[in-house]
Amino acid sequence: MKSITVYDPPMCCKTGVCGPSVDPKIVQFAGDLEWLKTRGVDVQRYNLAQEPERFVANSAVKAILERSGDEELPAILAGEAVLSSGRFPSRDELAEMAGLEISAADAKTGNSGTGCGCGASKTGCC
Repeated sequence: MKSITVYDPPMCCKTGVCGPSVDPKIVQFAGDLEWLKTRGVDVQRYNLAQEPERFVANSAVKAILERSGDEELPAILAGEAVLSSGRFPSRDELAEMAGLEISAADAKTGNSGTGCGCGASKTGCC
């Protein structure tokens, strides 16, 4: 099974899908990570504000933090290999990182909910 680990910048909650003004890119990204999980990809996600120990425990992420603080977050890794940093990749990019084939229907299907799995509205908090 392919494994992807996301090291997020500091956010108010674990997924960043909370509060009165949610960035639509974060909502889409959360939904795309859930989509990966439904395709059998092991997805781990850590938030710098809540789990800083995870960031310093990984040598690649620690090097990113030492180089530029949180400017290059989120960092997406497979093992120790940094696949992307400094932006939220698209579903197509995530699928490629995970070694998945993506259908035209999958590529067009956006996140219809919050992506956090709690069933709250896009502006609700998980």
